[in-house]
Amino acid sequence: MLDNPRSPRVRGVAKLRKRDARSETGLFLLEGPQAVAEALAWRPELLVELFATPTALDRHPGIAEGAGEAGLEIEFVTEQVLDAMADTVTPQGVVAVCKQFPTSVKDILAPDADGAFPRLIVILEEVRDPGNAGTIIRAADAAGADGVILSGRSVDLYNPKVVRSTTGSLFHIPVAVGAEFETLRERVRGADLQILAADIKGEDLLAARSEGVLDEPTAWLFGNEARGLSDEHLALADRAIVVPIYGRAESMNLSTAASVCLYESAFAHRTAAAD
Repeated sequence: MLDNPRSPRVRGVAKLRKRDARSETGLFLLEGPQAVAEALAWRPELLVELFATPTALDRHPGIAEGAGEAGLEIEFVTEQVLDAMADTVTPQGVVAVCKQFPTSVKDILAPDADGAFPRLIVILEEVRDPGNAGTIIRAADAAGADGVILSGRSVDLYNPKVVRSTTGSLFHIPVAVGAEFETLRERVRGADLQILAADIKGEDLLAARSEGVLDEPTAWLFGNEARGLSDEHLALADRAIVVPIYGRAESMNLSTAASVCLYESAFAHRTAAAD
């Protein structure tokens, strides 16, 4: 059992909380039984090391089973060691080290085996809050989107809070990083996707739905939490759309608004396909 919180091995894992260490190693930190279970189920080849307390494995026997199927040995650690490794204040007894695995923009926008282009993707432009970025990835996964693209000005995809906020969806949906919207625009259009920008100056989402705008294959563009999208970015989109606020709330959280937009598109696509 690994029991020294100051050992070089423990410190090496803990360093992955920092972006420099993640960039140097090509690795990232994965915390919690749910996220680890999703990685074992969908991308077990990415797991490099797996650490757990005996108590946590008793509570989550499926992790031991999944690790065995993947041929991955579990290293038992004390609570103190797990605390030293983890980014969270109250870790849940399981931590893993994973290889980074970003998808290319080209792969996200490529046609499938039947020649069909993607129908719903997400572009995050300068989204800085890790909780928002991770939650939007999770919402995109839930809505059946084909991929997510993070601009180079957005938060690091492998930031521990981003990873936690995806709750395992990071292993389900392709995510590309480092793209710039100015150069991405023509590639998106080449995949027969309209670009809808979420912006407070846009037209009402309900009106756009009534007009059939959401029936079309769409790339939703979401901007910075505080500043939104620049005029230059808005000018590059086909239309700007706002999620209406019917109550007294001053504004809506970015990830909440994004979830509404993505599900409206998902509903519209499925309704059109059924007609």
